[in-house]
Amino acid sequence: MKSEKGFSLIETLVALALMGITAGGLLSGLATTLRAGSISQERVIAESLAKSQWEYIKAQDYILTADYNPDDPEKCYQLIDIPDELVEKGYVVEINAPQTIISPDGDNEEFELQGITVVIKRDNKQLLMMSDYQVGRLS
Repeated sequence: MKSEKGFSLIETLVALALMGITAGGLLSGLATTLRAGSISQERVIAESLAKSQWEYIKAQDYILTADYNPDDPEKCYQLIDIPDELVEKGYVVEINAPQTIISPDGDNEEFELQGITVVIKRDNKQLLMMSDYQVGRLS
């Protein structure tokens, strides 16, 4: 009987357990990679939308902070057109009302500096908030 070769039941079970642990680790790593890729793609889309909105704001006529009215399309900055596939995924662009940083009152009558914040949301969850400044020449 000593000349017979092969694997015992215990050796086979240990090998299967090691293979199961290895497979579980690989699947966990794959799931984490897929999740990270999805989050990265979401951030890239949000940043792209925010930058596009900022460029669109810069291309529009300057609106004094005192005259800004989000309910009047002629007295507020207009939103970009979001591609349909992103609208279907729940992406939304918002512009917060501008804040006066430097007012044209007092010694400075030539320009106004305003801070504007663009917010990108997906399914009512804020993904990105980007603030920048815009200068309006008054003369």
